[in-house]
Amino acid sequence: MTGTKIEFENITKVFNSGKKTITALDGVSLTVEPGEILGVIGYSGAGKSTLVRMINGLDTPTSGSLLLDGTDIVGLSEKKLRGIRRNIGMIFQQFNLFSSRTAAGNIEYPLILAGVDKAERKKRVAQLLDFVGLGDRGKNYPEQLSGGQKQRVGIARALATNPDLLLADEATSALDPETTHEVLNLLRKVNRELGITIVVITHEMDVVRTIADKVAVMENGKVVEYGSTYEIFSHPHSAVTQRFVATSLRNTPDALESEDLLAHQGRLFTIVLSEESGFFDAVSSARAKGVSINIVHGGVTTLQKHSFGKVTVRLNGDEQAINDFYAYLSTTTDIEEIAR
Repeated sequence: MTGTKIEFENITKVFNSGKKTITALDGVSLTVEPGEILGVIGYSGAGKSTLVRMINGLDTPTSGSLLLDGTDIVGLSEKKLRGIRRNIGMIFQQFNLFSSRTAAGNIEYPLILAGVDKAERKKRVAQLLDFVGLGDRGKNYPEQLSGGQKQRVGIARALATNPDLLLADEATSALDPETTHEVLNLLRKVNRELGITIVVITHEMDVVRTIADKVAVMENGKVVEYGSTYEIFSHPHSAVTQRFVATSLRNTPDALESEDLLAHQGRLFTIVLSEESGFFDAVSSARAKGVSINIVHGGVTTLQKHSFGKVTVRLNGDEQAINDFYAYLSTTTDIEEIAR
């Protein structure tokens, strides 16, 4: 199976509500390659859900083009859109399971709508229950399942008709952290083993960090930053992206911690660490000039086979040598002095 390629070309969506005009999407252009996982992140009202509704044809752009595997779906008839939607699976925040149907019955439902014969339906449902780790739960009703199990049923149902594209709209928001991790691992399994393109809508940077290959950061209907997950985390440029990254990495001292750190002698700098930052060369040079350097806050992590992070360091010693340390690093990475 090959995932769907998605191309947004200058998509704009304007809602007119009485005398008020709301621009939900403002010139959005980005490409999702087949088999990629795209994380779309933003605060409430950023335009994330509107973006998803464009992909499955539930909403129409005011202007622009949206291509799925080269076919512009903007302006297509409802009949043609229904055909396209059969190739798109949806996963919801509140699971949206039928309470009157068992787990197996929920997974079977889209196969019934697709006209699949009974024997093939039963076979497919059994395969999907095993795939999502619920082989022994097929006869359970939703009320007998945990939140994580319900979402696994939701994922299995979304996969029932062998889609090439999966849309997950805040699919983990109702789950606890441990269950969220399990569901995200399952989505990664879906992507790796089935080759399905996945678009994950979220307001949680930890979700993006765990699963996404690419990240689109949205604010006020615009994509303000777009790139690989490593690029977004290691070198966030926009203010909103920096706030999101800070919530996930928690490697910058807050105001109270900074006040405590500044109570001691020396100059404090926060430094972004990446494989090309030159941090250790700068440290060696400064120490050779008699400067003492201590890491007082921060951490390093690994993402997409790259190491990066942010540290706060305290330097004591010759002022010119410290200025040289700052000047050298400012040419290779982001460094900022914490002012007293």
